[in-house]
Amino acid sequence: MTTLEDTDMHTFGTELPAMFDGVKLAAVATVLYIIVRCLNLKSPTAPPEITCQDTPLSRYLLKSCPMLTKEYIPPLLWGKSGHLQTALYCKMGRVNTPTPCGVRKFLPMHDGATASFDIFEARGEHSTGDDITMVICPGIGNHSEKNYIRTFVDYSQRQGYRCAVLNHLGALPDVELTSPRMFTYGCTWEYAAMVGYIKRAFPQTSLVVVGFSLGGNIVLKFLGENRSNQDRVLCCVSVCQGYSALRAQETFLQWDQCRRLYNFVLADKMRKLILSHRNNLLRLNFSNIGDADLGRLCAATSLMQIDDCIMRKFHGYSSVTEYYENESCVRHIHKVTVPLLLVNSSDDPLVHQSLLAIPRTLAEKMPNTTFALTQHGGHLGFFEGAVLFPEPLTWIDKVIVEYTDAICHWEKKRPACQRSSHPGIDSRLQSTALTPSG
Repeated sequence: MTTLEDTDMHTFGTELPAMFDGVKLAAVATVLYIIVRCLNLKSPTAPPEITCQDTPLSRYLLKSCPMLTKEYIPPLLWGKSGHLQTALYCKMGRVNTPTPCGVRKFLPMHDGATASFDIFEARGEHSTGDDITMVICPGIGNHSEKNYIRTFVDYSQRQGYRCAVLNHLGALPDVELTSPRMFTYGCTWEYAAMVGYIKRAFPQTSLVVVGFSLGGNIVLKFLGENRSNQDRVLCCVSVCQGYSALRAQETFLQWDQCRRLYNFVLADKMRKLILSHRNNLLRLNFSNIGDADLGRLCAATSLMQIDDCIMRKFHGYSSVTEYYENESCVRHIHKVTVPLLLVNSSDDPLVHQSLLAIPRTLAEKMPNTTFALTQHGGHLGFFEGAVLFPEPLTWIDKVIVEYTDAICHWEKKRPACQRSSHPGIDSRLQSTALTPSG
């Protein structure tokens, strides 16, 4: 009996190392599988999908902007994950961020608020020899000191552009509110004040309108609200926006692509920002915000709840639905006649695929609009690089300047008698719709 037991134990003991090796191998294989799936490593790189009408301007742009027709290649190990692109943009911003030196301006608004923006002068002559100013609207709760804005401004300055960057009302940590109101999803007042100042201070300058995320909604709404807002505007670029707040917030309640988690994180960011101004919001005259509203704010777990209890009340909307419908650029974008470049990423975890039908349809119907959809890039990421480390400049930084340069040269070549009209609507743009890909 003892002999048999000893023999069985000896046999089992010799099999243990092989069993452990098998378990280790299975564990490694599982981890590798999860990494490949999560990092989307099997996804191929590709040029952006371009939607536009076949016009002389669109053909010129696709020829003059090779970055719109060549492969966008993100960093191999992590750049194909929209979540990592988005997370690294949020935490890291950009690599080796420069520190451009600007002048901060403050403008009083009609309701007692004080708009602020920074002006950064060009660090060289533009290739056309003209005076051109980029008027930039950052993303939600952002300002000129954010890394991605500083990187883009520095690059634009070196290409001969003056830059004016709006600081969203209430976003700067060291600037107090002077009225019971903060920036909202679609309020264009502060941006309009900045553009008006630039037009007055630099009467010879032409304007390039640029908006990132929420800023994209604001700039397109601004241009479409009034035809005169497009005067002296050469073109507009909108990056990673959702176009319709109502439809976007509905998708933000879904767990697909972890949007509900992103919703919670953004809501927490907005809650902290609002509470940092609670004294001014409560004590200033004519405030629509009360203690009960701030109590609901503290319990909010989504942007829609915050918009309902706080943001819509800044402008007197009776419901959050009315607020979203009136503040979204989707109601105004078809009135914009200057050349438009709308850029989104397929793996943007904040912008649902269904929202991309808006810019795609617009580009199919409007001769002034080009819609570029990348396969990778996340939300405002668009990092480029070989394997692990990204380059200091991102794909979107270079695309915006390349597109703007092309528009500036296109406008420069036009007869002087045509330059007073909007470059997106002259007879040379009228033709049948075409949707070229990559």
